Amino acid sequence: MDNCIFCKIVRNEIPSTVVYEDDQVKAFLDLTQATPGHTLLIPKKHVADIFEYDSELAATVFSRLPKIANAIKASDPAIKGLNICNNNGEVAYQSVFHSHIHLIPRYGAQDGFSMQFVDHSADYTPAQLKTIADRIQAQLEVN
Repeated sequence: MDNCIFCKIVRNEIPSTVVYEDDQVKAFLDLTQATPGHTLLIPKKHVADIFEYDSELAATVFSRLPKIANAIKASDPAIKGLNICNNNGEVAYQSVFHSHIHLIPRYGAQDGFSMQFVDHSADYTPAQLKTIADRIQAQLEVN
């Protein structure tokens, strides 16, 4: 896409600090650096989000994750863990509409990055969970 910032990075029209690249994907440091080493992994093919992946593209992109994650962890002995995040849609905090996966090194609980989840387990009965699961499973059979 002509105006996509990540497509421009793929075409080397915009500089980036590349950590990995092959014919199908590119990984580069996020300018925001939520923590040192924060890396983005993108497919070179423009797809807006995970909903546009087919199984082949998913296999290509996601098969690179362990290699890049292990390289990030090995690059700094202070890294204790790693968050892998993929936001899909504006409501899910996606701000660049070219699919990308965040690899965010974690140095400790006070490293400046957090993810907060609210526990809603008390709000659902087993029957309600079964209804939700059945709806999802029905769509798996269609697709």
